[in-house]
Amino acid sequence: MATKKVTVTIPEDLLDEIRAEAAERGLSAYVAEALRFKRDRDQLLELADWLQEEHGPLTDGERAAAFDDLADLDAEHERRHRAAEQHGAGESA
Repeated sequence: MATKKVTVTIPEDLLDEIRAEAAERGLSAYVAEALRFKRDRDQLLELADWLQEEHGPLTDGERAAAFDDLADLDAEHERRHRAAEQHGAGESA
């Protein structure tokens, strides 16, 4: 994959937190992942707006079900993240 070097300005305290979080992946990989996530989120919001224009707003029940599904996905993501960290820690021990 082709890459291009750019210069960005980031608040110092945020940069310190990101560097600590990025650790082995590296700052560039962390930032690229965050930008992809933001782009994907923006596209999903655009889709949600279009769907609401076409089909009307969500009901309270639909909204609650969607938030429940998101919570389940977040929990699964966290579980996998912890498992990967434990697996990585086991390899380096």
